Amino acid sequence: MWHKRSFWLVSTALACAAQPAMAQDTTQMEAQNGAQTEAQDGGSIVVTGFRASLLGARDAKRNATIIQDSIVADDIAAFPDLNLAEALQRLPGVAINREAGEGRRISLRGLGPDFTRVQLNGMEVLGNVDSPQDSRGQGTRDRAFDFNIFAAELFNHVDVKKSYSADQTEGGLAGTVGLYTARPLDYAGDKIAVSASAGTNSYTKDFQPRLTGLVSKNWGDFGILVSAAYSHRQTRETGVDTYRWRTNAANGSDISGLTQEEQDKIRSGTLRFARGNRLSVWDSTQDRLGVTSSIQWNPGDTTHITLDGLYGKFKADRFETHLASRGSGGSTWLGGAQTFAGVTYPASTINAIGWNDENEVTYLDVSGGQTSTETRTQKTSNTFKQLVLSGDTGLTDKLTLRFLGGIERSSYDMPMSDKFYTEAYGDVISQYTGTYGLKNTYGWDTTDAANYHAHEIDMSASYQDTAMDTMRGSLEYQFSPDDKLSLGGEWRRFKNSGYTLTADDVLLSSFKSGAVSADIGDYSKVYNGYSGQSWVIVDYDKALSALGIDRGDYLTNRGSEYAVEERTWAVYAQYDWNHMLGAVPFRGNIGGRFYHTGIDSVGVGTVDGSLNTIRGTSSYKGFLPAANLIFELTDKLVVRAAAARNINRPTLSALAVNGTVKSGDNGEVSVSTGNPNLKPYKSTDLDLSVEYYLGNHGSITGALFYKTLDGFIGTKTVTNTTYGETGLSTDLMDGLTANTVVSSYSRPINLGKTDLWGLELAAQSDFTFLPAPFDHFGVAANFTYVKSQYDYRTIYGDIAAKTSLEGLSKYNGNITLYYQDAKFDVRGSANYRSSYVYSAAPITTTVNGVTVVDQDLSGYAATVYVDMSAHYKITDRIQLTLDAINLTNQAEKQYSDSSKRLYVYTRSGRTVMGGVRFEF
Repeated sequence: MWHKRSFWLVSTALACAAQPAMAQDTTQMEAQNGAQTEAQDGGSIVVTGFRASLLGARDAKRNATIIQDSIVADDIAAFPDLNLAEALQRLPGVAINREAGEGRRISLRGLGPDFTRVQLNGMEVLGNVDSPQDSRGQGTRDRAFDFNIFAAELFNHVDVKKSYSADQTEGGLAGTVGLYTARPLDYAGDKIAVSASAGTNSYTKDFQPRLTGLVSKNWGDFGILVSAAYSHRQTRETGVDTYRWRTNAANGSDISGLTQEEQDKIRSGTLRFARGNRLSVWDSTQDRLGVTSSIQWNPGDTTHITLDGLYGKFKADRFETHLASRGSGGSTWLGGAQTFAGVTYPASTINAIGWNDENEVTYLDVSGGQTSTETRTQKTSNTFKQLVLSGDTGLTDKLTLRFLGGIERSSYDMPMSDKFYTEAYGDVISQYTGTYGLKNTYGWDTTDAANYHAHEIDMSASYQDTAMDTMRGSLEYQFSPDDKLSLGGEWRRFKNSGYTLTADDVLLSSFKSGAVSADIGDYSKVYNGYSGQSWVIVDYDKALSALGIDRGDYLTNRGSEYAVEERTWAVYAQYDWNHMLGAVPFRGNIGGRFYHTGIDSVGVGTVDGSLNTIRGTSSYKGFLPAANLIFELTDKLVVRAAAARNINRPTLSALAVNGTVKSGDNGEVSVSTGNPNLKPYKSTDLDLSVEYYLGNHGSITGALFYKTLDGFIGTKTVTNTTYGETGLSTDLMDGLTANTVVSSYSRPINLGKTDLWGLELAAQSDFTFLPAPFDHFGVAANFTYVKSQYDYRTIYGDIAAKTSLEGLSKYNGNITLYYQDAKFDVRGSANYRSSYVYSAAPITTTVNGVTVVDQDLSGYAATVYVDMSAHYKITDRIQLTLDAINLTNQAEKQYSDSSKRLYVYTRSGRTVMGGVRFEF
């Protein structure tokens, strides 16, 4: 295991702006990247491949008028990355989370995925999938973008903008990620490229095909391009997990065989038991298809028009199963006698118990403990469609019109997410080892269906739709070759809507009473996919047939129905210059942006037990100044400074007004809803970077950044207010007026502020100063330190913690060592992310009228992911590829509470892919 201190030293010493992508022909690469040529034997050597991609990223960073990092050309395909998230993690300040080993979302400069805006071909977009795990926010709706929707091969350029300028769309406190697909006039001539690869995963041992194709045709000033990428893969995460830990007593279990000290300790109620623990497997079969198209037309020297289209489809059929404790008293295998389907099961007996200094039970030997299996079946489908028309035209020799108009429609459908539970009783020894270890020893046959009975079925489905429309235009007046004034405007509409269908405890009472047979023999089977342990699950389709269940008969009522629509217009002015300040080249921009946003939120809430439509409207506005200054102190040394104000709009779930309105005694009411009156998070940003460029390819950069963050959102309850303060319609209930007393009003509100600061270090260099063959080696590395704390007690009360911001890893780092000659290249890369808090919202339960804190927060432990990639050119047109992902089979470790108890521990295996690329 890579020691954190060693990583710190290596990262700080080397540090990088390196990244991953898709091959282009040499002519286009040289033009786009400005590849350096060197005289040799009267000829020239064109820098291509991975070195050219690093050079292109370096030049894009140097020439930018803001602080940014980029991925260009070969970068994405040159790294062993399954999607864009994994490519982006190579950039300074970028951290990602993963699902089954594959990158899903990014965090930028310590702020979580909700704080990063994503633009695709210049238009802001939102694309959501989900997590198969409840502990990772399964099925939640938010503003974050899920990068695993698309294959990396569809893109040839990515910019991560870390400072703000007035011509940028407001929002995205952390920064903006700009994704760009290929266009026909990027290439000097016609082009056909095809790649095919296949591989497998060490856990699934399946066949994983991955196909990519690109066709581009040019007719001088007109061109058409189409590209497509398809992949099919199976994933598996397997491990152990618990569901909450809670102080508890014996709950009816027989403890007479324990020592008096142990009995007294249990009866004191100070011991904290895991409510249950599970041996778990999450399987998924995924199909991903992406298609891009682009039409470019340059009808004149000063007019350029582009129409870009993108279609994405991501489908997953999931299977999830657990062998779990299911204690009736809310703690592992504890409980008194129970009767089910006419059979009485005696109280469990605690034979032995052990606990640690934190009073957490770490060893439990139970006879007659209650155990269950869970079989979960999910089907998900995600569709993304976008069309963008953009261009520019010179109205005069000094005045240029730029325009963009686009639409995006995306949907996330989960028509099935059903769980079938069975139960069994037997002897179990549960032993927790270390922080994340768990070993269960079963004293009964977990593979015999006769030991189980059917308990219940939980059914659900959910549907979400997103629509985005954008129109943007600007006039740029070039006063001189070095001075430009831009005036622009933008209109956007964003709508997100959705609903759920839920039916819990299906057949529970019938199974329990014996009205329906609880015998699972006709539809059971043995699951052998968990290493070292097998157990009984159900064939869900057979179970529904045997039990005569039609899902449509149960999933009839919509729940959590909502629709949030934002309409924003904005105008800006920005002045760009490029002059001399004494003897120093001095360039940059200064400007301001005014925005106005209106919100219409509609939800179906429960009003005195009946479903009613609840509506809320609001608006807000603001002005955002911004300045970016660049000083080129020498031809190698560049210093940048930036200052700006920016915003981040509230989460979708907080804006949705679905909730409850309930009448009480004495004519007062209680209200619990979302809050469309929320204001956006606000931030003041200060940035300073120093960039030193070495030779033709190397660079060393450092950046300091500081943000003040105001407007954190949390749920707050106020008492004895008036109904008029809720902003809801008085038509919801008879007798309501603006002066009706509200005894309890719970809703999200803007609370508190904090600050955040950080340091980024990055470096890249070839080893050309070494003797052959070591002169073909090179390194790229980066390191980021971010610090910010927030006292979540201001939101959730004294039961919460003062801790790092949600999603903030204090340390992030990447290092890549590569070798490249004329035919062969190989590179290995490691990505480190330190631990971080996932959720700072406490989870509580009321037991006998007393509030019990199960956990004050949850989070993730540190990870190091190691990947490698190799390419060999058979000819100039044919290349063999080999990629290996997650070489060390890194575990994802999720913890519960500040004491970092075991929550979820999984591994997803190693993936190896081999293939071939053809270019024509």
